[in-house]
Amino acid sequence: MNAVVRLPGRIGPHALLITAALPLTGWAVHAVALHKRLAATRKDPLTGLLRRDAYTARARRILGRHGDDTVLVMVDADHFKQINDTMGHPAGDAVLAAIGARLTAWAGPRAAVGRLGGDEFAAVLALPGGRHAQRLEQLVRMLHTPVTLDTGRTVDVAASVGAATPASVGSRDLTVLQRAADAALYDGKHTARAVLATAQHVTVPSVNGRRAGRPGTAMWGRAA
Repeated sequence: MNAVVRLPGRIGPHALLITAALPLTGWAVHAVALHKRLAATRKDPLTGLLRRDAYTARARRILGRHGDDTVLVMVDADHFKQINDTMGHPAGDAVLAAIGARLTAWAGPRAAVGRLGGDEFAAVLALPGGRHAQRLEQLVRMLHTPVTLDTGRTVDVAASVGAATPASVGSRDLTVLQRAADAALYDGKHTARAVLATAQHVTVPSVNGRRAGRPGTAMWGRAA
């Protein structure tokens, strides 16, 4: 004989709404947690910048939307190993975080700003050609401002900057622009000046996975 369970009273409509909402609420919490995990995989935990894959996808969207009115900037910290060796890794981490924050502030909220690895950063943003020199000089100044640590101690910092535009290298392809900007960066390494790439930088061969720069390119920024 089957047992029958009798519930006292009637189940009102409010109770039914609460019961029906429980699975949806649980799924919403799960979806938020999943979104946070996915966002964490897209961003570098130290700097909060996009990782390489997320940066690449966003950079290509910006290039597709703005075309020739874009600029790609590569940034490489100078003397970074020396900071780690003499002041410790926490100081090095603070410098990397500061570079990321300054590059983000300079590029603006609609840019693609990423940490490509180690002390190498990149940004792609919409920027009309007539403003390149002024904006690159501004970036160089920002990146050469000393960093203040939590202890109150300051660290003198520097970074090399290379830039490329579709007009300067003759291509809107992200890989081509990045290769040219990296080669331009090494032309101006340790000079405290930003270097704008030309079409010649696209053909510069790589050395140990990085580009070998060439002299004779336009530079903007502080005097060496």
